[in-house]
Amino acid sequence: MTLYPTPESVPRARRWFRRFIERHDPVCCVDDCLVMLSELVTSAVAYGESEEEWRVRVDWWRIGDALCVNVHNPGTPTRVHMCSPSDEDTHGRGLQLIDVLADDWSVGPSPYGGTVVSFVLHKAWPE
Repeated sequence: MTLYPTPESVPRARRWFRRFIERHDPVCCVDDCLVMLSELVTSAVAYGESEEEWRVRVDWWRIGDALCVNVHNPGTPTRVHMCSPSDEDTHGRGLQLIDVLADDWSVGPSPYGGTVVSFVLHKAWPE
């Protein structure tokens, strides 16, 4: 899915993901996936940067029993890191949530240019 870098893209990505994944009968918690997807798309919209017009790209696929989700934006991979927010901070917990909910996650250069942040859920489908 390709999204404009606007706040409205976050609920659009959730609707798209739910519509497509539910027909594949996953055994993983779809709501957990939606939380992680929301965090990544929100961060991509908030922190992606380019001098040209740009989009956020979301793709997902199945490898065996694992679900893999990627969110691409034109930002710099070195800017993505886990924060240590204080109790009063209202931002900065996205990667902490993903670290708890996902079996794996990673950050790196996107093949489309910019950054890709990914999460993986093992055993998302029965064997």
